[in-house]
Amino acid sequence: QLTMSLNSSTLLNEGNAQGAKRNTECLESLLQSPSSIQDNPLQQLQLASQEVLEKAKKSGRSKCPRCNSSRMFYCYTCFVPVETVPTKEIPTVKLPLKIDIIKHPNETDGKSTAVHAKLLAPDDVTIYKYPCIPEYEEKRHEIALIFPGPNSVSVKDIAFHLQKYTKKSVCSSDDDCSREPLPKQAKIEPEEEKNPNECISSSRSEGTRLKKIIFIDSTWNQTNKIITDERLQGLLQIELKTRKTCFWRHQKGTPDTYLSTIEAIYYFLVDYHQEILKESYKGQYDNLLFFFSFMYTLIKDAKCCAGKK
Repeated sequence: QLTMSLNSSTLLNEGNAQGAKRNTECLESLLQSPSSIQDNPLQQLQLASQEVLEKAKKSGRSKCPRCNSSRMFYCYTCFVPVETVPTKEIPTVKLPLKIDIIKHPNETDGKSTAVHAKLLAPDDVTIYKYPCIPEYEEKRHEIALIFPGPNSVSVKDIAFHLQKYTKKSVCSSDDDCSREPLPKQAKIEPEEEKNPNECISSSRSEGTRLKKIIFIDSTWNQTNKIITDERLQGLLQIELKTRKTCFWRHQKGTPDTYLSTIEAIYYFLVDYHQEILKESYKGQYDNLLFFFSFMYTLIKDAKCCAGKK
């Protein structure tokens, strides 16, 4: 699992009915014994009431209103809550930019929290199943890709680097200007050299503000096929390095800074809000972790019930 990859597991795994039954029985004994705040770092979030999820947990699996499949909380193929979770009781989050999630075709639907983003920010999130993805070439000056790498930059440096990408875009449209590969950025004139913070206001006035962010939803071993796709080449890459995952099935052998998809989206937006929009963060995007935080508690309690640390 990498920064934006998700190898997550829903509480009840479709492929393991016996395990699901054991988990359900275990959770029933825990209904009256919620975890303490110190045991759950996500409880500090400013979330909408999760009473609707508590009720759904007690009633068990329910039907998807579209495909009639039996699911817990939501349908991960139709991107809608199940019948026992009324849509009106699910919070919605308005995002400051659009998000595209590119999902690997072999990534199990039931093991992806990418659907959380679509459920909670339906107007701003689109999920694509690779190789069916958009062409980003003409919009690369306003799009960035969340992916770790030698050329990736931090969130606070987005505006500065997008300005350079815009210069390359203008240059490439001029017949008299030779086109170079994106890694070889055109030299910026001395009077235009500014630090990242100074570039933020000027980039806004020039229409170079970031408008879309791309996340890859796959396991670490599956990412190479997607990240090397020619349609993603030349995009500004951003890496999230300072947050640690709370994901309950973190891939062995990867740093704890490799986040699940929904965590990566959430933490990026928090940083973007503070570093780029220059506004104080007051929990505006916390509800993106509405389902994730609830499942975190359930699975943590289930492991305790089973005698696991």
